[in-house]
Amino acid sequence: MFRPESLENVGQWAQFALIPMHDADGKIVQMGLDRSKLLWLHLKDLGYINAQGKVQDHLRTALKDDTLEVPEAFKPQKMEIAETLRKLAGRLEIKNADERFQIKTRQAILDSEEFKALWDRIKHKTTYRVHFDNEKLIVDCASALKDCPPVTKTRLRFRTVDLAIGRGGVITGQERATSPVTLEEKDLELPDILTELQDKTHLTRRSLLRILKESHRLPDFLRNPQQFIEYAIEVINRTKRLALVDGIRYQRLGDAVYYAQELFQQEELTGYLKNTLGVTKSVYEQVVYDSAGVEKSFAEELEGNAAVKVYAKLPGWFKVPTPLGTYNPDWAVLIDRDGVERLYFVVETKGSLFADDLRDKEKAQILCGKAHFRALADQENPAQFVARVKELDDLLKYCEEILL
Repeated sequence: MFRPESLENVGQWAQFALIPMHDADGKIVQMGLDRSKLLWLHLKDLGYINAQGKVQDHLRTALKDDTLEVPEAFKPQKMEIAETLRKLAGRLEIKNADERFQIKTRQAILDSEEFKALWDRIKHKTTYRVHFDNEKLIVDCASALKDCPPVTKTRLRFRTVDLAIGRGGVITGQERATSPVTLEEKDLELPDILTELQDKTHLTRRSLLRILKESHRLPDFLRNPQQFIEYAIEVINRTKRLALVDGIRYQRLGDAVYYAQELFQQEELTGYLKNTLGVTKSVYEQVVYDSAGVEKSFAEELEGNAAVKVYAKLPGWFKVPTPLGTYNPDWAVLIDRDGVERLYFVVETKGSLFADDLRDKEKAQILCGKAHFRALADQENPAQFVARVKELDDLLKYCEEILL
């Protein structure tokens, strides 16, 4: 009897199998094992990973500089692919401690009436409640599992190597590998699927049993237990995240519960020389950006536009609670239109304007952020939450729509 966790076809090349994409009919499907393997081989050919699947520095550099190359057919999924690779790569760089420095606040901006007006509109904290239809969740999970890619039969490949012990220690000979051996269902020891799914999804066993039955995919569990369980965990958690967000309601806490403006001075902010930009309109003397892409260019546009009076790259301590972990928005911006109208914004900048290009979790957190700031819109001229802004012109066009 063989346990499925040792199987080759649940290997590294299956990392991208569950990434969503559109088929020829425009329907959302998952990438699947065959496409995932083609992509993995492409990454290996480019030197991003080695033959053993180990991440190379070339990949870390490409992820950091946003120069990752993917085949033309996979470009719509480039953001999802990059995110998967970031998880595999870990830290993208080793930063030089000598280049690290503490970033000071710009006191004139911090004490200004404009920044105080902006901060007063976004500083309050909220709590949330989640209401969702459990029956709909089960039906949606079953449907998502039914639409998963096909599950292939379990295969094993045996590798052998000759060992000899000499005076110099252990000497290994040439490694030899057999052809893949396909295992039949009767040769597999089946794990406790309900226990594994319950541990990873936190749904009840009764709900999970209904999902499995109504998906009509249980025969696939017999073909390849581990692969089927991985598919089920992924699609159930993804569907559950969307259900939580659809039913979320935020409520502002009392007037005394908020992020004090003094935190800008009390909480230390540090940066490195190569990822900071000197600025004059920000509450900090430098903006710390994640890469040389969208955040840096957006800060430069904020600096260069006369309509922007003050802004802040929101620090890590400014957090919005969500069921998927805390969410830290990108920017707070005050725009003055011809000295007549002031508009206040919380802005999320992204490299793509299309929601389908965002990861499910990230997209869900942004929706929670929108609901949070909507709960704070209980005063005249509240702050507007604007997501998927790629450049300042996108925000200015939104301003024009508000004023029409």
